[in-house]
Amino acid sequence: MLTADLAMSWRRGRRTGPRTIRADEPQMQRVAADLIALFRQHRGRSRGDLERALEEYVGVDPDYKVLRGLIKLLMDRCLFDTISSVDPAEARRVLFLTARRVHPVVDGGAHRQRVLSDSAHELQCSPENLLQSLYADLPENHILVEFDEPTPQELLDEYNLAQAQALLYRCLEMRIWLEPQPPEGYRRLFDAVKAHRLIHTIRGTADTGYEIRLDGPLSMFHRSQKYGVQMAVFFPALIECDRWRMRAEITHKRGGSAFFELTSAQNRFRLHRPTEASSRPPVAEKLIEKWPHQESRWEVAPNHAVIHLGESVFIPDVVFRLKDDSSRRCVYLEILGFWTPRWLRDRVTQLQRAGLKNFLLAASNEWRASRQVPIESSPHVIVFQTALTVSAVQEALEPFASPPGRSVL
Repeated sequence: MLTADLAMSWRRGRRTGPRTIRADEPQMQRVAADLIALFRQHRGRSRGDLERALEEYVGVDPDYKVLRGLIKLLMDRCLFDTISSVDPAEARRVLFLTARRVHPVVDGGAHRQRVLSDSAHELQCSPENLLQSLYADLPENHILVEFDEPTPQELLDEYNLAQAQALLYRCLEMRIWLEPQPPEGYRRLFDAVKAHRLIHTIRGTADTGYEIRLDGPLSMFHRSQKYGVQMAVFFPALIECDRWRMRAEITHKRGGSAFFELTSAQNRFRLHRPTEASSRPPVAEKLIEKWPHQESRWEVAPNHAVIHLGESVFIPDVVFRLKDDSSRRCVYLEILGFWTPRWLRDRVTQLQRAGLKNFLLAASNEWRASRQVPIESSPHVIVFQTALTVSAVQEALEPFASPPGRSVL
């Protein structure tokens, strides 16, 4: 993705959007091909060599920001590594200790050659290899070992998408309206929202469609940068979905706000490879793995259902069922991503008003996005530090029994 200093946008009244380029323009195609060729030619060479070649190419081009943006995206496709026959830190240690014994060392003199020779002998390498290894761990001396080469069209499309993502760093709130569609369409977007740990509220029904409200990074005072990255990463997952429209309120650098609007019918932002599939939170995976299946009164399993609550939905990650119980009482557990005490309190109230009683919400202090004092004690909430322990969940489970059945997707 692009850094904030490379982001460019436009604003006209209360409307705003990313400043994109013409990806089909011959001149931009040539520029993209030139830059890709430069990276390709520098495989096996140092980062410093590559950066000097790029500086020379950019020169005083008036499209400086565009070129820097393309270069940033290509750099993200590179893998640099330290390549040396001797560990650089060990090479420096041996060389400097050897130099102390013959101080002062005159450059080009016999003392210098003696220091190199003695140090190389101790390290069992040649003096030439010693010199090459001495500062091989500095970033400018790292070697380009891998380059995930795109086509010019892929690079230019990626740039336009990255400009839209960068705009979301200044988002106050995003609203997404999902049109009625098959259950898998709903689940796909719901999973993407949860996978990126976004603070969300979902209202609607499967028959009428849903409205999803996402808090933006500028709606919070704590961890806003980390949250902004997650919201930007979520954007390509939205592009992949069907039958939606989006309206994001963006704070302008000079004050005030404007709206970035988009629909699933758009063709400005294109993906050339699918986003990573949404998955269950690692915390849930670890909990299921460590659950004492023989000793516990509760069975545990991944939850794949979306529970309808009238005008909202509940999307738990794990379901617990009481063993040897004819009514098959169950308790649903949702692992929260980013959260604030106020949002958590409202969420508990919303679920209770919908008549749901058999639920738990697990919130990690690591993802708390506010400095407010956490929610007062609630039998529905487990607040943990970095690890959600089996004992904490077992203790929270015992008071619960399942409410009447709910319809699920």
